[in-house]
Amino acid sequence: MDESWTAKISDFGLSKLLKPDQTRTYTILRGTRGYTAPEWHSNNSPITVKSDVYSFGVMLLEIVCCRKNMDETLRDQEVVLIDWAYHYYEAGEVQNLVIEADHVDMEELEKMVKIGLWCVETEFSLRPTMKQVILMMEGFVATPPPPSPYSSIRG
Repeated sequence: MDESWTAKISDFGLSKLLKPDQTRTYTILRGTRGYTAPEWHSNNSPITVKSDVYSFGVMLLEIVCCRKNMDETLRDQEVVLIDWAYHYYEAGEVQNLVIEADHVDMEELEKMVKIGLWCVETEFSLRPTMKQVILMMEGFVATPPPPSPYSSIRG
């Protein structure tokens, strides 16, 4: 968003890579550091529309928490936004993710954090579709607790 709160978002680039009848592709790494889904870094994983869901999740957490995805000026446990957000979500302290918690609807904040964390799920097959994300955001579908972002790595 610019200084007038005008959105400056188009897409994360995947739409340029897929033909209209394609749902998966294998390609070289493209994207901005910190926003690329883990499957971009694997030689065996297909790149799907779920890669854009990951990028959207990072962006959603940035908007909700009013901070960058990576901020090396912060303490070690706060540098990576996804880790920091999950820590406070898991502790039941999402109010610590925002500066002025008194002016925030805590139910809505928790819902948006949960949605963001679902979107950045390491295993792409577990990420919601953008349609599911929208339904969760609008409240038509309940947002279940997200799995730990580290659960796929451990298993």
